[in-house]
Amino acid sequence: MIPALLSNYAPTDLSFEKGEGAYLFGNDGRRYLDFAAGIAVTSLGHAHPNVVKAITDQAAKLWHVSNLFRIPGQEELAAKLVDATFADAVYFCNSGAEANECGLKMIRKYFSENGQAERYRVIAFEGSFHGRTLATIAAAGQDKLLEGFGPAMDGFDHIPVGDIKAVKAAITPETAGVIIEPIMGEGGIKVVDPEFMRALRTLCDEEGLLLMFDEIQTGMGRTGKLFAYEHLGMVPDIMSSAKALGNGFPVGACLAVEKVAKCMTVGTHGSTYGGNPLAMAVAGAVVDTMTEPGFLDRVTQIGGHLKQSLNGVIDRYPSVLEELRGVGLHLGLKCRVENTDLLNALKSQGVLAAKGGDNVVRLLAPLIIEEQQISEFVEALEKACEELV
Repeated sequence: MIPALLSNYAPTDLSFEKGEGAYLFGNDGRRYLDFAAGIAVTSLGHAHPNVVKAITDQAAKLWHVSNLFRIPGQEELAAKLVDATFADAVYFCNSGAEANECGLKMIRKYFSENGQAERYRVIAFEGSFHGRTLATIAAAGQDKLLEGFGPAMDGFDHIPVGDIKAVKAAITPETAGVIIEPIMGEGGIKVVDPEFMRALRTLCDEEGLLLMFDEIQTGMGRTGKLFAYEHLGMVPDIMSSAKALGNGFPVGACLAVEKVAKCMTVGTHGSTYGGNPLAMAVAGAVVDTMTEPGFLDRVTQIGGHLKQSLNGVIDRYPSVLEELRGVGLHLGLKCRVENTDLLNALKSQGVLAAKGGDNVVRLLAPLIIEEQQISEFVEALEKACEELV
């Protein structure tokens, strides 16, 4: 007989009983320093008091009513996100993949509404990751994601990231937009050249295309800004958000400028659970906490401290570590040994991190990390490297 639980994951034999701040407490009796944060999700740490209060208070009042009725929490949170970003309107859903699905539908709908229904194709980039639905695995275009699921959904053209001439050459009369991650997280914390990002914006303007940023992993303070596009001096037309938006509670959002948002009229898209009162209370608390004065400045400061410490470890263990990548607290260590070996060595030292592409170990510390905990991590990393030398 097969297990009752579908075997689509291969989890390590470790579970957790509780979490506090930057720590998780395992069923093995050990305390672990959490530098995975649920893959950039629990960015305010575990059991953050603001989030706990929000979910507890709301759970005692109302969880769900559906979008057949007004949900004031949606209107309040949408206004906060509009005030804090480039966007003019927000759609709420349950996950990053759903947020990307909404954005991709927006791209097609915009051109259909403007009498150019033949424009539906989206330029995407090799090595990207946008989710696990049929549309989002087609957007990523990676064989390992597509294998076994039949013909890939039509409408995506893939080119190497960083080559603006290749982007221009890929544009046809059917091209509608471009989707890109400012930092390719699953791909190994590869920071896309800011000049290339700005060139994309210019090209999209010249060709009348829509530019969509996937900020599911880079958003909500991870890079020291609320969203990574703020580092670039330009804005997208559409942006997806999820992961840290709910600090572990399932919630996603798709943000858009007015010309795009107004094309999504009644009946064009929807979700049963999306934006329910419980989700909105939690996400509202997260946004309020991250937009408090000084919060993001501290992320930049503590991220700089961590990077400086990590560069020292790389210098001391060049046979184990090759380079440090990333911005803020969205960091990755490119390894010379197998990244799984380093992950296991870190776990034996009581530290959790996340695997990434290109033989990278992703370091996704909660944004509330303290200097003492960085020292604890660096000490564990050095011991892990010593073990692997």
